[in-house]
This record gives sequence, C-alpha cells and structure tokens, in this order.
Amino acid sequence: MKPKGQLARPAITVLIFFVFTITGFSQAQDNPFLGRWALFLPGGPGWLDIRQEKGYLDGDILWYAGSVVPVSSVLMKNDTLVITRSQDLVRKRDADGNPVRTQTYTTWIECILVNGGMVGKVMSPGRRGGINTTGFTGKKIPDLPEPPNLRKIKYGEPVQLFNGKDLTGWTLINPNQTNGFKVMDGVMVNDPVQPEGGPRVSYGNLRTIDEFEDFNLTIEVNIPEGSNSGIYLRGIYEVQVLDSYKRPLDPHNMGAIYSRITPSVNAEKPAGEWQSLDITLCDRYVTILLNGKKIIDNKPLYGVTGGALTSDEFIPGPIYLQGDHGKVSYRNIVLRPIMK
Repeated sequence: MKPKGQLARPAITVLIFFVFTITGFSQAQDNPFLGRWALFLPGGPGWLDIRQEKGYLDGDILWYAGSVVPVSSVLMKNDTLVITRSQDLVRKRDADGNPVRTQTYTTWIECILVNGGMVGKVMSPGRRGGINTTGFTGKKIPDLPEPPNLRKIKYGEPVQLFNGKDLTGWTLINPNQTNGFKVMDGVMVNDPVQPEGGPRVSYGNLRTIDEFEDFNLTIEVNIPEGSNSGIYLRGIYEVQVLDSYKRPLDPHNMGAIYSRITPSVNAEKPAGEWQSLDITLCDRYVTILLNGKKIIDNKPLYGVTGGALTSDEFIPGPIYLQGDHGKVSYRNIVLRPIMK
C-alpha cells in the first residue's frame, strides 16, 4: 500500500503543469523575442525565427552553414530566452561502418535583450570534454514590405561581370585559399581537383570586387553529373546550382534559394548541358526563371542562407560563386541594377 502523500502527487503534477502551460502561453503572447533575428556569430552568419504556435514557443535556426533547421525546444527563464538543439552523433563504428557508440549532442543557447538588440551565448560540448562557450549578438529583422510590382521596376545600364577573357573584376573571398577558377574558351571554369595521396587543397569562393543593391542577374551555368555549386546574391542568398535533373521538388535543387524556397516546377536540364538563370532580387523578394520557366515567383526572403558573408540583409554586397564544392562552368554573366 502506498503512503497517503504519494496519492496526491499526480494531482499536484497536473496542477503544476496546468499553471506552467498558462504562464507560458501568457509569456508567449507578449514575448519580445518573437520574430526573425539576424545573428552575428564569430566569423559567420546566423539566423533565428521565434514564433508562437498553439500557445507554445517554437523556432528555426541557421548556424553558419547548411540548412535552416528546427530547434529542439524554446523556453523562457524569466527574461532569458533558452534554446536547445540536439542531434545524435556516432562516436564509434565497427569494421563494417555500423554505429556501436552513439551520443546525443545538445547545444544550449541563452539570449537576453539589451537596448532592443539580442546578446547571446551558446554552450556546447567540447570534443575532448568540457563545455565550449561562445558569445554572439542579434538584430531584429524588420517585417517584409509588400511584394514589389516587377512591371514597374526601372533598370540601369547592364554591367558585364565576366569579360570572357580573364578574371578581371573578381577576387577570392579568402586570399589564403587556392583559386580553382580559370578562363577557357570564353568560359569561367572551376575545377577543384584534390590530388591523389597528397594533402587536401582548400579551394576558395570567388566574388565580384564591386558590390550591388537590388538587381536582375542573368547567368548561364553548366554543371557536370553529380556536381554542386552555388550563386550568392549580394553575398547572402544562395541560388543552388546542382545536378538535380528528374529529382522530386526540393529546396536544395537547381534554382532553389538554398533550404528556404522550393522551385514550383522542375525545369532542370540534364547534367553537362548549358542552363540559363534569370534572377531578380528586389525588396527582399526574389523571382527566378530557370531555362525560361518561372520556378520562383516574387517570393519573400525571410533571411540569409548558409555560407553568407554577413547576416545583414540591408547593405550592398557582391555576387559570389562557390568554388569549394564541385566542378562547374559559368558564362554570359550580366547584371542590371534596379533604380530606386
């Protein structure tokens, strides 16, 4: 027989849970963390979306590179926003490559508001034990304006970004890396070949020296079978370049805004054929035609993509081409600035 005190515990637990739920709902209603945030991480970009769903807090995050992913949990601790991200990591495999030791790797993020901005710290397990702590800041992203009327846009004089002869007007983002780009027969070719048996070569990304605000960009690309690259608009939004011919629609396919906007139709050509992209970036909205078919129609850009040069969406930036992924060729690169 259980003591009388234990009989009351379920009721108390339910009551505590009910009070916590109601309190959490009230906090979520007036929570100043709600919305999208540009995160300024040490040496790279970040992005955070905090929202209220059915009375509870939830969110998505971008951390330096890769895709926008959901967080594990979002909680309030007094005036501190607490975010957790968890993933399973394989620590050891057997001779056949099967996991024999797996751990759940959890990152803990705490954020407070200071003068309208965000100040945060992230705590993550160290590779050799202990906890690594890193600080960062954040800035609230203003709401998107109404979609632009593309029929009323006026353009300036076209700018030839590639002269077909050499890499004049282009430079490596990181001068300490190796440049895999060269010009052959009027085509800009990137071929990041790794030497057999030698040390790995770190190939760099190529950017225009000039920077731009909003624009229309036309560019032709030839992507070999299985290869992968990307075109960054203003250095912050990646248009995916990928051999995705006949693949199901996905936000990582050719012409997508990487991990953010999925093309509405498949318009890819087979690998090895020249393909055309017509891209208009205006007021944080993007329209993309792939091989003459509209695959993204004036869709909003909610934040930067992985690999962005900055998390600031309101400053001019370059066109940059990924050089550290796979072989790819570009030609006929023309930009028409939008006049405002």
